[in-house]
Amino acid sequence: MDNLVSMEHLSKDEIFSLIETAIEFKQATNYPNLSNKYIANLFFENSTRTKCSFEMAEKKLGMNVIHFETSTSSVSKGESLYDTCKTLESIGANALVIRHSDNAYYEQLDGLNIPVINGGDGSGQHPTQSLLDLMTIYEEFGTFEGLNVLICGDIVNSRVARSNYHSLEKLGADVMFSSPDVWKDDTMKAPYVDIDAHIDQVDIVMLLRVQHERHQDAGSFGKEAYHQGFGLTKERYNKMKEHAIIMHPAPVNRGVEIDTELVESDKARIFKQMENGVYLRMSVLNQLINRKGN
Repeated sequence: MDNLVSMEHLSKDEIFSLIETAIEFKQATNYPNLSNKYIANLFFENSTRTKCSFEMAEKKLGMNVIHFETSTSSVSKGESLYDTCKTLESIGANALVIRHSDNAYYEQLDGLNIPVINGGDGSGQHPTQSLLDLMTIYEEFGTFEGLNVLICGDIVNSRVARSNYHSLEKLGADVMFSSPDVWKDDTMKAPYVDIDAHIDQVDIVMLLRVQHERHQDAGSFGKEAYHQGFGLTKERYNKMKEHAIIMHPAPVNRGVEIDTELVESDKARIFKQMENGVYLRMSVLNQLINRKGN
């Protein structure tokens, strides 16, 4: 693994290696020392969890973080993404974390000689989110084989849905979608089902944020209408299996994707996902930088 840009590019062995190392880091008190390494986080879209989680992971590994703000960089003067990244490589960055609104932006970065970690590309992929989700599931169930996973919400605009669909299917889970017709994505082969017909049969309910910023003109729903039609209500929660868990990549629209009182319920793993994100990203950084020998 020279870069991490898509879950489709990872083998099962690579996925398990990253998860197992992250679990080791979570249980450890000492971590690898990367204090002689430099990294830049280029976030061209707003972010709280992913950006701060990467920064925490980098600091726990002792890395030096190069301060980069898109609004004050030469990007505002028309510099290409490639030239920006090549500049950071030239001045000594050992790796780059990038979030960008363009799908597959990383395809224009083939000339780089340092690792690129995709922090999310448009509606394409979000590999570290998928990996931290997988880590959370693995801690809970110890396997992926035969698990029934229901992913609910804005499928077509969700890089989380796409990344998790590819990874969970690869690992042996059975994935289903539940979505309004306007947000369905037929490029993925998972069946679309009625949430009420399957809520009592699944092991994992993965809720997706309603991405108002990506569909302001059409397909939006009133909060209560969406909640009753596709969200996790208290009534649906009470029908879930005893061992079933709730996941959400956040930020959470409370009262829309999930009832406010359920965000920190016994079955919810939303904040555990965030905790695991730090250790998983430590695992990714450590493996990529050591593999590259930077």
